[in-house]
Amino acid sequence: MPKYRKIVLATSLLSLAIANHPASAVGVTQSVEDALNFYHYGNKGAVKIDLTYRYENVNQDLVPDPLNIGHPLAKQPHTANGNTLRLRAGLLSPVFFGFQGYAEYEGNLAMQEDFNSTRNDNKGFSTIADPEKSELNQLWISYAGVPDTIIKGGRQRIKFDDDRFIGNVGWRQMETTFDSVLVTHTSQQLFGLVINAGYIGNVQTFTSTTENINAPIVNVNYKIGDYGNIIGYGYWLDYTEKENYEKSSETYGLRFTNYQKPGDSYKLSDNYGVVYTAEWAHQQDYGHGQTNYEADRINLMGGLTAYNITLQGAMEQLDGSGINKTFDTPLGTNHAFQGWADLFLITPKDGIRDVFGTAIVALDRGNLILTGVYHDFSDDTGGIHYGDEWDFQATKKFGKHYSLLAKYAYYTADKFNTDTQKIWLQGNISF
Repeated sequence: MPKYRKIVLATSLLSLAIANHPASAVGVTQSVEDALNFYHYGNKGAVKIDLTYRYENVNQDLVPDPLNIGHPLAKQPHTANGNTLRLRAGLLSPVFFGFQGYAEYEGNLAMQEDFNSTRNDNKGFSTIADPEKSELNQLWISYAGVPDTIIKGGRQRIKFDDDRFIGNVGWRQMETTFDSVLVTHTSQQLFGLVINAGYIGNVQTFTSTTENINAPIVNVNYKIGDYGNIIGYGYWLDYTEKENYEKSSETYGLRFTNYQKPGDSYKLSDNYGVVYTAEWAHQQDYGHGQTNYEADRINLMGGLTAYNITLQGAMEQLDGSGINKTFDTPLGTNHAFQGWADLFLITPKDGIRDVFGTAIVALDRGNLILTGVYHDFSDDTGGIHYGDEWDFQATKKFGKHYSLLAKYAYYTADKFNTDTQKIWLQGNISF
């Protein structure tokens, strides 16, 4: 039996055992928790383990070839199939006089590599950006000796707001982390105020490459009672390597949001609630960027919750006025936006307007979440119809440490890119 089939079988058997024998699984889980946690003078440390198996299938029609201007639809890629197994293993120290440290290894094993990982030279296949690599994913030390403040330095995971501007690209097997210093202050005098300010010097990307950058970042979040959060931010990204110069930008923005899980939003009554977001951001050239430009982003969403069902309508628009003159988010978790088929990870030269609706159903006390999304894509004026997309996802949790996921995306092209279908099956164990 091939190696990847054995691992798939083992993962499936473990999931079935947890689902069918919950009592015995609880005992095993508690034993694992006890083994991985340790104490020093009352301070807790831990060994962290996160294991994810994923099968991904990508099927595309003819795709654009940017090097063949006369025949933009010139290539038929082979269907991509990826069986990957990713392990993260970390050691978190107890707190010593306000100091705490963490070290984490990350490695991804490609058990079937019939895909273009962007690092394996399989360019005849569609892309699955999960290269077979291993790396130091995190190595940081923090200090909490200043009142209401944590100072953290080293390679670390950073996630702000909905991850649109600064995120870890957590969907991919290898995540993005940052060589950085981050100061987080939570005010006790001003209830609900959280200030994050820091500096990023290098980006360890989700394809296991390193990008050099000089990037001061600021994010200020204030909670307005039960009505939501108002957030102001500024990100100054100056890429210092020639091949990345045009990714440089400075961005300022303001966000007001009350987006929470089904059933947790600001209540109109015991069984009804609302969710909403209103956001605007302005971006322009900065640092080593070679092209002068200005572009805006508008992000609007409104919805209702009722009996663990959430319905949302939304519009996100990123402006564009030519090559290298688009609103971009190179440090964001872009998979979560503008369709799971990932055809708009980089903003088209004419910008993009994404009008979409989302339905979320929470079952089994929130342990089973069903999600469906429909997207309609055009340029930032609405005059050029790019295409539309259907996305579906089911996630099932078994306690705190085990989960299964099934996910599907289908993009139908009109004036942009090509018809694309993606299928994912995934199992995760995390302690």
